[in-house]
This record gives sequence, structure tokens and C-alpha cells, in this order.
Amino acid sequence: MTKLALAYKAFDEYNQKDPHTFVWDGLSYPQEYFLALKLYDWVLKLDPNASEELLLASRSQHIGRWEIPREDYPDGREGYLKWRKELALFHAGKASVIMEETGYTDEQIARVRQIILKQKIKVDAEVQTMENALCLVFLEFQYEDFCSKHPAEKVINILKKSLLKMDKQGHQFALALNYSEMGLSYIRSAAKL
Repeated sequence: MTKLALAYKAFDEYNQKDPHTFVWDGLSYPQEYFLALKLYDWVLKLDPNASEELLLASRSQHIGRWEIPREDYPDGREGYLKWRKELALFHAGKASVIMEETGYTDEQIARVRQIILKQKIKVDAEVQTMENALCLVFLEFQYEDFCSKHPAEKVINILKKSLLKMDKQGHQFALALNYSEMGLSYIRSAAKL
């Protein structure tokens, strides 16, 4: 097995421990395992020549996410931002340990950390690809369920923030996805189309 295959295997085995399930097309999956595979797929759609480091980051971007629940942090924006920051450092740390165990260099590990931590978004093309892919996974697999449970104003506000993080290529893919009438109307409002 190559280092890359060993790392994927380790990331996948870790994410398969997620106690939360995600149901898609009538099948149940450990949630973070499913979402990691879909993030990896989106990265490859956006950049068929993605570097090994970007592919590794895509497969481990949210590794072990269930281990730091949102409920452990205060309500509101401040609590949310603290949770997100600590989660990102946790994911980068888990990915780094697994990569070290599978024989990656310090430079490769540092690069994967940069991508996972989304450093230099809008400047670093690989970090931007990751951000596009993250938004597209949300839009394709989680958005419709999310928008059916929240008020329109909240959904549109979140969509505006997501669209601002994406670039033109990400927007093109986002607008080509299938949405319900309600879902599409929110996206049009957020994008002012």
C-alpha cells in the first residue's frame, strides 16, 4: 500500500467511528465518513490535478468532528467561533499524527495543516478549492434539510456568507446543483440573481 492509501485508510477508519449517521439515497453512513468522501469527490471535480496534500486535506478536513460537540460551547456567535477555531486545530492535529505515522514529511504535514486551517483563503488556490468544496458539500447534501428547519432570513444570511467565501468557479458549480423551489429561491435571494 502507498503512503497515500494508508493515510486514506486511517482517515476513513477514524471517521467510520462517528456515532452520528447520515442517510443518503436510502443508505445510512457514519456522517463524517460520508461527508469526507463527498468533500474528496468535490475537490477532484474542482481540480482534477489536485496535489497529494490537497487530497489528504480533503479526506481529513473534519476528522473526528463528533468528538468536540457544538453543545459544549456557549450559544451565540462568540461560542460558535470558538468552537470552529478549536475544531479546526483538532482536525489539523489528528491529520498530522496520522500523516506522520504513515511516513509523510514535515513539509507535507505543514501544507495539509495550512489547507485544513484555511490559511490564506482567496490567495492560496488550494485553500480556495477546499473552501469551494466545503460549501458545495453543504449545498448538495445538507442544505435542503437545513433550510427546511430554519427561518428564511437565517438561511439567506448563511448562504450570503458561504457565497462570499467561494470564487467564480465555486459559484458556477453551486448554481448548477438541483434544489427545491424554496431552496433555489433562497439561493437567488442570497446571490441577488
